[in-house]
Amino acid sequence: MPIDAGKMLIHARALVEAGNNEAARKVLLDLLKERPDNEVALVMLGGSYFTGGKLHEAEMVFEQLILLQPGRGEFSIALFNTLWKQGRNSEALEEIKRFMAVADKIEEQETINQYVAISRKIAGNEE
Repeated sequence: MPIDAGKMLIHARALVEAGNNEAARKVLLDLLKERPDNEVALVMLGGSYFTGGKLHEAEMVFEQLILLQPGRGEFSIALFNTLWKQGRNSEALEEIKRFMAVADKIEEQETINQYVAISRKIAGNEE
């Protein structure tokens, strides 16, 4: 019997809203077994790991999203924040460079502006 990804995502979101993150992650992982490239499930799973302090797991999910869409700003920001929160600042900065090299400069203008502001702030702190 084929899975209904939409219903599973709605169920996972309801579990998150009820504060049952572990159960939500299980639903998302079950969905991803059948549909490993489901971006919505990956974003929800990565966000759940990040907010739950499971940064290594969040990093793996965000890296998978970047493999699917290397130039997508929200995925890059998620990975950047995860790396930065782990104290892996040089890797976080490498993510900025990677993203800037592949991003559509018009479509991803908002993320580019965020990264420029972050880079300026970091440079100001290093001087």
